[in-house]
Amino acid sequence: MSLVRVRSLLVTVLGMIAAIQASYASALGLMEAYEAALQNDANYRAAYFDNQAGQQFKEIGRSNLLPNVSANYTVNRNNADVTTERFSTETTEHRSYKSEVGSIQLRQPLLNLDGMARYRQGIAQTKYSDAQFAARKQELMVRLVGVYASAKYAEDQLALAVAQRDAFAEQRKANDRMFAKGEGTKTDMLETQARFDLAETQVLEANDNVTNARNALVAMVGMEITTLDSLAEGFRVQAMQPESFEEWKAIALAQNPEIIALRYTVESAKQEVNKNRAGHAPRLDAIASVVHNSSDTTSTFNQTSDTRSLGLQLTIPIYSGGSVTALTSQAISNHEKAQAELDGRISQVLIELRKQYNLTLSSRLRIDALVKSVDSGEVLVVATKKSVSGGIRTNFNVLDAQQQLFEAKRDLALARYSYLLSYLRLRSAAGTATVADLQNIASYFVTVR
Repeated sequence: MSLVRVRSLLVTVLGMIAAIQASYASALGLMEAYEAALQNDANYRAAYFDNQAGQQFKEIGRSNLLPNVSANYTVNRNNADVTTERFSTETTEHRSYKSEVGSIQLRQPLLNLDGMARYRQGIAQTKYSDAQFAARKQELMVRLVGVYASAKYAEDQLALAVAQRDAFAEQRKANDRMFAKGEGTKTDMLETQARFDLAETQVLEANDNVTNARNALVAMVGMEITTLDSLAEGFRVQAMQPESFEEWKAIALAQNPEIIALRYTVESAKQEVNKNRAGHAPRLDAIASVVHNSSDTTSTFNQTSDTRSLGLQLTIPIYSGGSVTALTSQAISNHEKAQAELDGRISQVLIELRKQYNLTLSSRLRIDALVKSVDSGEVLVVATKKSVSGGIRTNFNVLDAQQQLFEAKRDLALARYSYLLSYLRLRSAAGTATVADLQNIASYFVTVR
């Protein structure tokens, strides 16, 4: 085989490999979408960095209880005229010299109610940040499943719209044949044409919906998409675990991250009250210092001193113009506000929990009913077409039967996606949604390459 032939064959093989890799890169499963969203979703990335910043609150709060060490150094060039009077005689001496002062001081709080409140507040603020980030992680999963399901449902609608249009096209051909034989009517042809034209517009609209839904998914995952996984055959609704709503309620009250976050907000507001009340309390610090002086003043000219000191400093606030009382009163009101917001959020979470619990619980009956509706619709279309041949039914009845079948298929697809979303939303409201739940939802899809 010639060298040119080998090179040509190699280029062809490499091109095929690149094409296969490109097709795999553009196909997107739910878990692949999740991994991509973790890297590219702007809301999640903002939440991540916000949480990173929130980790510093506990460090900032703790700093109020730790030693504070400071150092100072001053050097000056001095020019002085020193006049001395002795026995009614004045003598003036001009001095030009350099002076230096250096010091190191350590201050350790011993009794600092303000610092203790700030320390506890910093811990509460960091835990609030952690709980908020946990909520954002669960929100990302729910949002991703919603966007992914919307994109896939839009594709399903497009496929159904195309199938419906094609069915009307076949019916139109049948009408033409029957009319040519003198067995059909002009009205039948017009009815079918009208349905076909409407189906054409629905296909165009479905195409736009697919584009818009995919764009929303692309914005989350940060990559172009050509293929999404499809719902697998044998769709089954899982048994509710736990079964009772009261069990779900107890879990939500204990684990919902937004409720937990607002509890830490209440705790932070409580420490804000303590911090402002500390404005009336004394403060006791231990102070150790080392000071080096060299010609610091004219009276210590040409003198050097090193002073070491260790002692206590007690500070007792007496009056600050009423600001402490006002700030404390304001903090108490903010604490009550935080408690009210917590109570309101608990009510909202429980309402959402009940809603998703009921949706998840009723999904089995709703999906089973729609499966039966699709099966009946398919039988009805066949039976109606046979009845038309026998003169019992009309062309209009066939069109209606086909329309009902496609609507039933559309509603069944929507019910299945709604179940998957309510399944995850229920766990998110309870605060238990994890990657394992997302993997469980992903198992309902099958990869189509």
